[in-house]
Amino acid sequence: MRARTRLTTPLIRRDGELCPATWEEALERTTAGLERAREADASRSFGMFSCSKSTNEMNFLAQKLARQVMRTNNIDSCNRT
Repeated sequence: MRARTRLTTPLIRRDGELCPATWEEALERTTAGLERAREADASRSFGMFSCSKSTNEMNFLAQKLARQVMRTNNIDSCNRT
């Protein structure tokens, strides 16, 4: 069942307001934001939290993204709950 309020397109902020965007524009903004975080020392500006209900493969990919792409060891999971 689909909720009437379900988002069907990405939203980006323009002048403080959320506005519909194309997927290409949303992904470009995401990429630019991650690059800025990495350049600003991601060990202080980026962290990742993964879920114990995810597959081992998904958690492995999350760690790879944090450690190799973002160059940070700031990754945690809820395995202890």
